[in-house]
Amino acid sequence: MSQTVAIITPAYKAQGTLAATVRSVLEQTHADWQHWIIADDGFDYEGFLEELGLRDSRQVFLGSGGIGRGASVTRNVALDRIDTPYAAILDADDRLKPSKLEKAVAALGEHGIVTTALDVMTEDFRHLRLVGAGADRVLSPGEHKWVSISMDAMVVWDRNRGDGRFDPHMSNMTDLEFLLQLYRTIPNSYHSGKPLHDYIKRDGSMSNGKDVAAGMIASKREILRRLETGHYQLAASDVAGLRDFLRVSIEAEAAYGSALAARPGLLFEDHLEPMLAAAGA
Repeated sequence: MSQTVAIITPAYKAQGTLAATVRSVLEQTHADWQHWIIADDGFDYEGFLEELGLRDSRQVFLGSGGIGRGASVTRNVALDRIDTPYAAILDADDRLKPSKLEKAVAALGEHGIVTTALDVMTEDFRHLRLVGAGADRVLSPGEHKWVSISMDAMVVWDRNRGDGRFDPHMSNMTDLEFLLQLYRTIPNSYHSGKPLHDYIKRDGSMSNGKDVAAGMIASKREILRRLETGHYQLAASDVAGLRDFLRVSIEAEAAYGSALAARPGLLFEDHLEPMLAAAGA
């Protein structure tokens, strides 16, 4: 049985970061992968990696069909083409720990979705904090966000059990929205409490920028609306868990600007986590 994982990486002005991302794929202990690199800026990333000595026959290069179409459209270009049983998302400035695919594929033998704790880092790979670390566990959709409090693009999934497409009409939170599509047909997920993914917190990233609160709040409210109208066909208990998380998260978004002004450099996760703890007490 094939255990090939298609790793999907949208690339937009990624010349300064993609080499580290690609190296992390080349160093995987599970070697049965395809790395789909989709240019959203018209750049020749195949030639670029060839010059750096990082070209590999398992890499696949596509274009998004335009310039700056966005991560959702760009990811969907690959999702419309891949034919592997498993798929994973890897942004062009993040890295996989060497054993991530090996551990994910082993878990996919029983579970349709694998998520992982994150090692959150600066652009120069200086450690900031961990997110979702702890014991390995099986999570229901309603439990997931209380563990993986931020960033849901690190998912690896079995496309025979569930699949979806990223919503190009949402400005933010498309990773969570996509995961909820997978949960329609996959009842739970396996979460690795060992950090297997380096998430780079960039100064201008949507999850760290101070000017994106309105977009984040609007997107979270839209996901909340979809949950409450049965869009994802989830059990009532799962809807309740996700609803409670999103309500706290929306409150946190509204208060983040003032909190950041009082504590420059405050990560949103460090702002959100105490609020979740208080809500769950």
